[in-house]
Amino acid sequence: MQIDPTYASVADIAAGHDDLYLRHYAASVRSFGHPVVIGFGHEMNAPTYSWGYGHTPAATFVAAWQHIVTLFRAEGARNVTWLWTINADRPGTGPVQRWWPGAQYVSWVGIDGYYYRPTDTFMSVFGTTMIKVRTFTKDPILLSETAVGPMAHQYFKIGDLFQGMAQFHALGLVWFDKAQDDGIYHQDWRVEDSAAAEGAFKLGVAQLNLVRP
Repeated sequence: MQIDPTYASVADIAAGHDDLYLRHYAASVRSFGHPVVIGFGHEMNAPTYSWGYGHTPAATFVAAWQHIVTLFRAEGARNVTWLWTINADRPGTGPVQRWWPGAQYVSWVGIDGYYYRPTDTFMSVFGTTMIKVRTFTKDPILLSETAVGPMAHQYFKIGDLFQGMAQFHALGLVWFDKAQDDGIYHQDWRVEDSAAAEGAFKLGVAQLNLVRP
């Protein structure tokens, strides 16, 4: 699940003004009783969203994140894996460590990134960001939103993606399996409409030894 404050004030969340809603949310998660992965304000190091870089101070975001986690735990919602998701470093993003809430408030680190061009590699898309993340946490890293586009030579670069995951001991990936048609940043990300891409994906999965959290 993803909690995104599109219609809320991050500062108000940090100050406790939305606690009634959050308590109801936490009670529902607690009652569910099964493991749940929850994130808040994904890609906050990028300027895309109102809670992100250039719109909301990093310290305010961190305070809101810490408040949410503390409230959930106080309400007995201990079945939550907290996923802190950043955008992979690219022009226009801010230093990722500024948004780090602290090890006691995070379970997994998520990184969102895509292969857009033939020159893209695991190192250029994810590697440099993962190296930076490893300077301040050893938490498992999930590629929380990713795909390889046809313009990036999908068949070949899917193999590179899985090799990089193995090299950097990634927890797993979430593939953005959606057909888009609006330029290089909105390609047809699906694999099931290409036998070659689907075969490369299946091979990558079969050869991958996933890290256990």
